[in-house]
Amino acid sequence: MAHPDRNHPVPGPGASAVPEGRRVRSAALLTAFLVLVVVAVLVVVLPGEQAEDDRDACRPLKVTGWEPESRLTGEFARYGDNNNSLDDWTGGDGNRSVALPDGRTLWLAADTFLDAVQNGRTRQDPRWVRNSALVMSPDGTLERTVLADGPSGFFPGLATPDGREVWRWPGGGTVEPREPGSGEEVLRVVLWQRESAQAPWAFGMPRASEVATISLPDLKLESIESIDVPVSQNPAERVLYGTTVLTEGRWTYVFGADERTALGQASEAHVARVPRGSLADRDRWRYWDGRAWQRDAARSDALLVGGSDSGRGATNTFSVARRGGTWLLFTADAGGPDGRGLTHVASYWACSPQGPWHGPSDALTPPLPKGAEGRRALAYNPQAHGDLDTGGGGDGTDGGGADDGLVLGYDVNVPDQVSAVHEDVELYRPRFVTLRLGERRPAGRELPRPRPRRRR
Repeated sequence: MAHPDRNHPVPGPGASAVPEGRRVRSAALLTAFLVLVVVAVLVVVLPGEQAEDDRDACRPLKVTGWEPESRLTGEFARYGDNNNSLDDWTGGDGNRSVALPDGRTLWLAADTFLDAVQNGRTRQDPRWVRNSALVMSPDGTLERTVLADGPSGFFPGLATPDGREVWRWPGGGTVEPREPGSGEEVLRVVLWQRESAQAPWAFGMPRASEVATISLPDLKLESIESIDVPVSQNPAERVLYGTTVLTEGRWTYVFGADERTALGQASEAHVARVPRGSLADRDRWRYWDGRAWQRDAARSDALLVGGSDSGRGATNTFSVARRGGTWLLFTADAGGPDGRGLTHVASYWACSPQGPWHGPSDALTPPLPKGAEGRRALAYNPQAHGDLDTGGGGDGTDGGGADDGLVLGYDVNVPDQVSAVHEDVELYRPRFVTLRLGERRPAGRELPRPRPRRRR
């Protein structure tokens, strides 16, 4: 046992064993801590700061009402019926939009008809390409169709070694720096590569995920880079990415899904993330494996969409939007009750892109155009358009809370009767509604009517 130094006597009963200098430092640290606590409390209770906290908070949002977005639906009809040019869009599906830096909006379409429309109703000499893009001016007017020379699809097709068609359908896109830190911006679009095959792959067998780089503002296709080629021999298990692309902070999140929907099952949803400016660099992609982000796409784990009901969940064309701190997922209700399934749209919510995802909540049964009765027409591919916001939430990524308006588009088709979409062009064009979002409301409370506006 060490003996006490004579210059530092052992303290007597009731005396502190802590030297005086240390007591002073401890008191100073305690005072600083209390000051920080007081400041934190003041930040929480100040009215202005509380509003900011409320805006950014994650809350269980759901669809509390909806109305037809007639102006936007009508604009696609007006443009499609205009026969000033006979090699532009008269109908199609895909229905994804990207806000461009100059205020324009680029609409990305999959299968597209290029032809004349007679009396605003019937398609003459139908001709189609696998993809296209439509340019919308800042005031919401569709101006032109973007195609390759020929004309052919905006994104060129390929072929298998035995001569079968391979095509590209555009998914979501985003504007980002050409490379991290660059002052030049480009448009990047995630593509689905598919090949012709027999049933149940009537809409193509999934092959790969790719990223196209498009110059701005002239919208010229520069390159297409391969991102992921799924290794599964079972096409239903192959995940294609790009059903939604969303940027938050320094990350771009890319959602995808496998193809179980083709077998009448709910698809499994997945998510990857990429540093902003690196979407075309496959080495920078990281996939959520249920615990962490890692680089092997084959180890990506499915997001829990559908809860404990293993038969219910998303389709392969679900859509994700954000309101404040809440992420919202919209999907045709695969495995939904009462046999309604793909005729109904359900929503889920989460506090992060990787979940956990809560739901489902009923959203709506999308209305079909006049003339759809008896045609076996269906609505599919619900896509949220945050940059076509109808109030309160800006661009849908940084603000807004309950009661925000959100534009949701969807496609219409008669898949087992191709002649029907030529006899009535409205049966193969996108339609739109404005969703009202909020928490559960008391019965009888009416929702305010939206006043549609575009963010410029």
